[in-house]
Amino acid sequence: MKNKIAYWGVFLALALVCSYVEALIPISFGIPGVKLGLTNIVVILMMYSVGEKDALLVSVLRIILAGFLFGNAFSIIYSLAGGMLSYIVMLLLKKTNKFKILSVSVSGGISHNIGQLIIAALIVENYNILYYIPALIISGIITGFIIGILSGEIVLRIGNRFKL
Repeated sequence: MKNKIAYWGVFLALALVCSYVEALIPISFGIPGVKLGLTNIVVILMMYSVGEKDALLVSVLRIILAGFLFGNAFSIIYSLAGGMLSYIVMLLLKKTNKFKILSVSVSGGISHNIGQLIIAALIVENYNILYYIPALIISGIITGFIIGILSGEIVLRIGNRFKL
C-alpha cells in the first residue's frame, strides 16, 4: 500500500504539472474550453501501466486540485463531467481488448468535450450551445490523436514497470 500511495503521488504531481503547462499555453482554437488534454497522457499511462482504479483516483484528484489551483468552481464541475465521461468511455473501450491506445484516446477526447458541453447546457439552461458539438468532436479527434500517439509511445517504452 505504501508503494501504491507513492505512485499516486508521483502520477498526481505529473498530472498537475501537465495541467499547469496546459494553462500556460496561449493557444486559442476559437472555441471556448478547447485544450490539448495533456493530462490525459497521465490517465492513459496509468490505465495501461498501473491500473484502472488508480487512474480514476488520480484523475479525480487532479481535476479537483487543478480546479482549486488554476481555475474555479465551474472549471471543476466542467472538468469532472468531461473527465468522468471520458474515463468511462476509455475504460469500456480498453476492456474490450479490440481497440488500441490511439482509438481509446481519440474516444476519450471526444467524450470529454461532449461531457463538458452537456453539463454546460444544463448549468446555463441554454441548449443552443449544443451546436458546438461538431466543432468539439473535430477538436476531440485532433487532440485525442496527438495525445494517443504520445501516450502509446510512452506506454510502449515504460510497459508494466509500475504494476504492483
